[in-house]
Amino acid sequence: MAEITWEEPYCAEGNNCFRIGTDTEGNAYIAVAGQEERHLTDSRDALRALIRDIKEGKADHLL
Repeated sequence: MAEITWEEPYCAEGNNCFRIGTDTEGNAYIAVAGQEERHLTDSRDALRALIRDIKEGKADHLL
């Protein structure tokens, strides 16, 4: 398994903090901060679209 490089946690007001990670093979990862061993994997493009929707308030309920 490729090593994941995690970014600093992102915390929205009133929500759990989550972390974004990437590896050298082009995979993107998302996990609740502190629980990185239980991550979800997808393409960087899919993860980027999810984050964009969360920031725009479209997918806030997913977290």
